[in-house]
Amino acid sequence: MNILLIEDDSRLAGLIRSALEQNAYQVTVAYDGETGLKMALNSDFDLIISDLMLPGIDGLQVVSRIRAVKESIPILMLTALSTTDDKVYGFEAGADDYLVKPFEFRELFARIKALLKRSVNSVGDSKEVILEYDEIKMDLNSKTVYRAGMELSLTPKEYKLLEFMLKNPKRVLSREEIAAEVWDTHFDTGTNFIDVYINYLRKKVDKPFSHKLIHTKSGMGFQLKRKKKS
Repeated sequence: MNILLIEDDSRLAGLIRSALEQNAYQVTVAYDGETGLKMALNSDFDLIISDLMLPGIDGLQVVSRIRAVKESIPILMLTALSTTDDKVYGFEAGADDYLVKPFEFRELFARIKALLKRSVNSVGDSKEVILEYDEIKMDLNSKTVYRAGMELSLTPKEYKLLEFMLKNPKRVLSREEIAAEVWDTHFDTGTNFIDVYINYLRKKVDKPFSHKLIHTKSGMGFQLKRKKKS
């Protein structure tokens, strides 16, 4: 597996590269955003690891511009920032996962393996699949979503969140389950990024329509369900 590492801290980049190479990964390192972006767009990699704070073009711009051209490549973002807003910005730019510095290498390896596995499974499943519940219809091949015939414009993470809910209609999904299935990570009780994304999704899936489908179960999680009229 060929990995592109974009990290301006030469010492940390060296440690990550050494650890990855010892585990049979091939690693190419870029020390600034512009170089990393050019490498990502002009060469084939199985996964990209990018720092958030980079000289020149920052990590958010790098990830966003890569994602605009290469929709399916897994991207892991590294950062010393750990607030909800920072995570949301990273996911909105197109990152698939988010690892806060300092981190243990075993966690880095676990995140990489999960992203690569998900990428392989996604490529292997090319048959047409339609998910439907109530007025919502999602085409997993064309990546389009409609409600009552109206196309919804979703970000990649909003799409994955709705996909998970469509695969589990009427079931109450905990924050822990959502974090594991949608973000391949553990839910951090110190942040509320999942609630933030649920609110984003509600504005697009529910707000323009007469009845609501996304509901909060206090203390338990969230549910996709059409409630009966009282």
